[in-house]
Amino acid sequence: MSPPAAGFSKPRPLRFDGWIAGVGTTSGTRLVLGHWTRSPFGLFSDVMVERADGHRLLLAPTGETARFVGGTYAFDEIRVVPVRVRVGEDGWTVEAEPLLHLRFTLGRRRLTGLLLRAVPGPLAARPAWTAVTDPPAHLLLGLRTRGSAGGGRREWYGARDLHPITTATAAYEGRDLGELATVVPAVRFGFGSTPRRPSLVRVTTTVRAADPSRLR
Repeated sequence: MSPPAAGFSKPRPLRFDGWIAGVGTTSGTRLVLGHWTRSPFGLFSDVMVERADGHRLLLAPTGETARFVGGTYAFDEIRVVPVRVRVGEDGWTVEAEPLLHLRFTLGRRRLTGLLLRAVPGPLAARPAWTAVTDPPAHLLLGLRTRGSAGGGRREWYGARDLHPITTATAAYEGRDLGELATVVPAVRFGFGSTPRRPSLVRVTTTVRAADPSRLR
């Protein structure tokens, strides 16, 4: 067997550590917030919006994050706008001015959240662990924790905690989106989704591409 070519190295994966919130509304619009406290792009947040008519929109704070997220998932429209998240004891507030306002509150962890918390963090964050979590996540929550993403990328979701979202108010372009509802039908941004019941999930996401230049 020939030795590997000089300078060849396996591309290093990119890791994103933070929270994903999935919210349905009675208007039919579904919202997925990504709030990343540690990432290759620093602290940032983005919002994926799917309207009742199926139009998929990404709200991202910079051109760089918009290109990366837009290259990993599927959207019909991408807008670069400030996305700000405030986390308080009484709930989370998300502002993507001038387009979106979202506020939600959390309930106590249920059995799924307690089980996720019981897994050691370093183990839960490893891509190999998703081989264990993918089947029950698909059966119980209707989502996948590993699979192919856009741009020839592979992606793994390591869930580490889960809280139910108990109340939410949302408005897009000043229009009230209605009351909190299940995330049905499932959003169509990529192989991954969000639980049918509105939830906030603590997650470590790992992204790898065969060609490192395609990661940015």
